[in-house]
Amino acid sequence: MNVLVVGGGGREHTIIKKLKENKEITKLYALPGNGGISRDAECVNIGAKDIDGIVKFATENKIDFAVVAPDDPLVLGAVDALHKVGIKCFGPCADAAIIEGSKVFSKDLMKKYGIPTAFYEVFTDKKSAIDYLEKSSYPIVIKADGLALGKGVVIAENFDSAKAAVISMMEDKIFGESGSNIVIEQFLKGVEVSVLAFTDGKTVVPMVSSMDHKRALDNDKGDNTGGMGTIAPNPYYTPDVADVCMKEIFIPTIEAMKKEGRTFKGCLYFGLMICDGKPYVIEYNCRFGDPETQVVLPLLKTDLFEIMKAVEDERLDEINVEFDGGCACCVVVASGGYPKKYETGKVIDFGKVDTLDNVTVYHAGTKLSENGEILTSGGRVLGVTAVADTLENAIKKAYEGAEMINFEKKHMRSDIGQTALKALK
Repeated sequence: MNVLVVGGGGREHTIIKKLKENKEITKLYALPGNGGISRDAECVNIGAKDIDGIVKFATENKIDFAVVAPDDPLVLGAVDALHKVGIKCFGPCADAAIIEGSKVFSKDLMKKYGIPTAFYEVFTDKKSAIDYLEKSSYPIVIKADGLALGKGVVIAENFDSAKAAVISMMEDKIFGESGSNIVIEQFLKGVEVSVLAFTDGKTVVPMVSSMDHKRALDNDKGDNTGGMGTIAPNPYYTPDVADVCMKEIFIPTIEAMKKEGRTFKGCLYFGLMICDGKPYVIEYNCRFGDPETQVVLPLLKTDLFEIMKAVEDERLDEINVEFDGGCACCVVVASGGYPKKYETGKVIDFGKVDTLDNVTVYHAGTKLSENGEILTSGGRVLGVTAVADTLENAIKKAYEGAEMINFEKKHMRSDIGQTALKALK
């Protein structure tokens, strides 16, 4: 079978490596892919948002199945366009991808169907938002309505920083039209948990839980990023919490989307906050998380392609989805200055990382030079993932790998997984 993966980051590299385990797949393409992905799939320089280009390539190259991984093409209707020409896909159609494409939609959905989430208000103009902030208690959360590369959320500690966030989103348009409407919501204090789930619109199968580390610097300091590292499983996601999530969040969300005429098929990401043992939804994503995928899929024992086909055909209930009992840690190696200003085009020295057992380097922001060297091409450059019997060993092994890799102005956090280790102790 000819299979196409849309996207070019660490998440897509992880998906591609997992798909390679299936012998039914004879040819793998990545659009656009990256320097590291080019070793595992044929990369074609068509952007993830070029829906017409993707469809044209898929039809001309007799693609049997497409995996649309990033949020932008899903929200823009890539799956709808591929379905229209008869190509099966993994990923939600545009009407379901709105669950991530609009924070206003997702918050209103949760309110309508009684899914636990933080109290919120929606604003369409700057003045009324600032007036509301003057009467609010702090900290408070301000979210751009639309997609913003995972960075459209500000936790404001006081009125001045909240006002600045509103002005930057609504007036300065730092996130473009994504900030035309904003959500201002109650700050929930607790522990964050990420849970990805396979769903065919009828059956929901949660994957192993994970913990992301969003801030750029150690001890959760610095700017919000797309994610500086992850561990799995998350020790705060206990069996009791998992039961509550299934009954009060996962199944109700899938049923709510169906009732709205927006049946969701694909991977639904639940960003949760556990407050005093009770889970609340802080965000939905309409796809695999990044870098959560880099710790979740390496622990998946069941064939990923078989699951994806079952999701598309609405027969997920026939698949026994199993995960390894071990642990995983991913350390993101980034460009100095990320998520703000950073340089690219730096030559990467991988040292002897390839000799380490149970360590995989997933490429996020890399490209091939004309002479075959791997160069940096983004803010998050690599995700170094280790799988081990214990979380402590997985963390140790991931850092052993990450420290072998060097390039000019390399940056990484040194404390990925430490919060989870303390919870275990």
